[in-house]
Amino acid sequence: MSTIVLLVITGLGLGALYFLVASGLSLIYGLMGVLNFAHGSFLTISAFLGWEVGRRVSDGTWWGLALSALVGVAVGAIVAALTEYLLIRRLYERHIEQALVTVGLSLASVALFEGIWGTDPIYTEKPDWLGQTTVILGAKIPNDRFLLIACALLVLGGIVLFLRKTRYGLIIRAGVENRSMVTALGIDVRRSFTLVFAIGGAAAGLGGVLASVYYGYVSAHLGSTLLIFAFIVTVIGGLGSLTGAAIASVLVAVLQQFANFYLGGTGDLVVVIALAAVLLIRPRGLMGKVA
Repeated sequence: MSTIVLLVITGLGLGALYFLVASGLSLIYGLMGVLNFAHGSFLTISAFLGWEVGRRVSDGTWWGLALSALVGVAVGAIVAALTEYLLIRRLYERHIEQALVTVGLSLASVALFEGIWGTDPIYTEKPDWLGQTTVILGAKIPNDRFLLIACALLVLGGIVLFLRKTRYGLIIRAGVENRSMVTALGIDVRRSFTLVFAIGGAAAGLGGVLASVYYGYVSAHLGSTLLIFAFIVTVIGGLGSLTGAAIASVLVAVLQQFANFYLGGTGDLVVVIALAAVLLIRPRGLMGKVA
């Protein structure tokens, strides 16, 4: 029983990390139709700069971690907004060029990160409590999983409230449905779309800092590794569905944890098989709209 509890809760923690990365990806695709392969780069640079600032102020403390998270969110938002403004804005109707530009950016950024911070992982410090465990129903749960789950719930709630309760959220949703009509009302839709990219980048930035807590290191390939699972989660959940991404994140991560434990470390293979099964049985994903 304790093993199952451990696998479920650690799966929820890993799913929370997947969701933090996939939420921005799903939001950008769902509202703007941009499949952003550079999303992992937002995560990686946020993780590196968050770690750089946090360790200089107070490494291994809550204050240092909070500052790292703030820096990560800010860096992710700024880099994503600049990417949209300088590269993506002119390519909204040219999907092949979008893919080529974002893939190129992701590859170039990894080389840049390796040139600055090296090719080896850099191990990080975290507050003592996050390195300890809490016993639940006989299972010793690493405390950092609770932090990941709490942050993912806050991000999910924040994005939903923003889109449904704020003026900019209404403009973004209206712009997606009928851009010409919203523009005719004198509203600058392009600025709203830049804001969507910034929100997605901010979520990725927070995910990058928390990934460094979860894995215990930062590296130039951190974003690339997580981006693969974020794409899988986004496709299984349904392209553009934030709720679908949240559900798929939990399902994929829990399935991965159980397969790793009971099937000899085959978690990644089982996830890929699950992706293939969803594409064959329900191509639009769990919560995706009918085309």
